[in-house]
Amino acid sequence: MDTLYALDEIRLNFSNSNLHTLNIAIAFVMFGVALEIKTDHFKKLILNPRSAFLGVFSQFLFLPFLTFLLVLALHNFLTPTMALGMILVSACPGGNISNFISSLAKGNIALSVSLTAIATLGAIFFTPLNFAFWGNMTVKFFSASDPSTLVRPLEIDSYQMFQTVLIILGIPLIAGVIINTRFPKFTEKIVKPIKQISILLFAAIVVIALYKNFEYFKIAIGYIFLIVLVHNALALGSGYLLGYIGKRPEKDRKTIAIETGIQNSGLALVLIFNPKIFPPELELGGMAVIAAWWGIWHIIAGLALAGYWSKFSLGFTKTKTVTN
Repeated sequence: MDTLYALDEIRLNFSNSNLHTLNIAIAFVMFGVALEIKTDHFKKLILNPRSAFLGVFSQFLFLPFLTFLLVLALHNFLTPTMALGMILVSACPGGNISNFISSLAKGNIALSVSLTAIATLGAIFFTPLNFAFWGNMTVKFFSASDPSTLVRPLEIDSYQMFQTVLIILGIPLIAGVIINTRFPKFTEKIVKPIKQISILLFAAIVVIALYKNFEYFKIAIGYIFLIVLVHNALALGSGYLLGYIGKRPEKDRKTIAIETGIQNSGLALVLIFNPKIFPPELELGGMAVIAAWWGIWHIIAGLALAGYWSKFSLGFTKTKTVTN
C-alpha cells in the first residue's frame, strides 16, 4: 500500500503551456463534433427517445454510481486520489472518437452523434455535479475507513469546475452549431479535415505527454493497468446491458456501450491540472495517472471491441444472405 501512495507524490511533467495546448485541443475537438450536430438528430430522438434516454442515463447516472461501487469494492487497492480519478473520468462526457468507433462497430451512427451532442451539452452541468456528489462521497468513505489516508483535506470547487467545462465545451459547441446551421455548404467542406486534425492533435499531445513522463508511467502501469481495464470493461458492459434490458436493437446496444465506455479523459486531465480547481500543493499523482492511462486504454479497448463486433456483424450478414 505504501507503494500505491507513492503514486500520489508523482509530479507529472505538465507545464502551464502544456495545459493551454490541451485546453485548445479539447476545445478544437468539441468544435469539430459540433459541426456534425444537426437539428434533425434531436427531432429523431424526440420521435424515438428510448435509446437516447438509456444512453444519457447510462453515461451520466448509471456509470458514476457503478464507479463508486467499484471504488468501494477495490478500496484496498486504491489511494483516495486514484479513486477520485476514477470518479472524475466517469463524470466526463463521451470521448471525441466515440462516433468513429461506433461506425467501425456497425452501430447506430445517428444515435452516436446525437448522444455525443447531448452528452457534451449536458456535461456542462452533469460533470461538476456528479464529481462533487460522488467525489465527496468517496472522500468521506476513505476518511472514515482510514483518516490518515488523506494528508490534506480536499474541497471540490464545483463552481470553478463548471466554469472550466463551460469554456472548454460550451463555447466551441455553440460556435460549431451556429456555423453548421448558417453555413451548411462551408461546413461540409471543413468538417472532415477538422475532425481528422483534432484527433491527430489530441493523439500527439497524449504521445508527447507519455514520452515526457515515461519513467513515471513505468512505475504506475503495474498498479493502474488492471484497475482501468476493469473500470472500462464495467463502463462498456453496463452500457450494453442497459440497451439489452431496454430491448433496444443490436446497433443501439453497441452505440450505448461505446458512448458509455469511451470517456473524455482529456477533459479530466484539464480539470486535474487546473490550479484553481485542484491546488498544486495537493498530491494528486494517482488521480492524474488514472485519467492519463484511461485516455490510452479506452481507445485500445474501443477499437478491439469495434473490430470484434464488425467481424461478427459481417459474418452474420453473409450467413443470412446464403440462407435466403
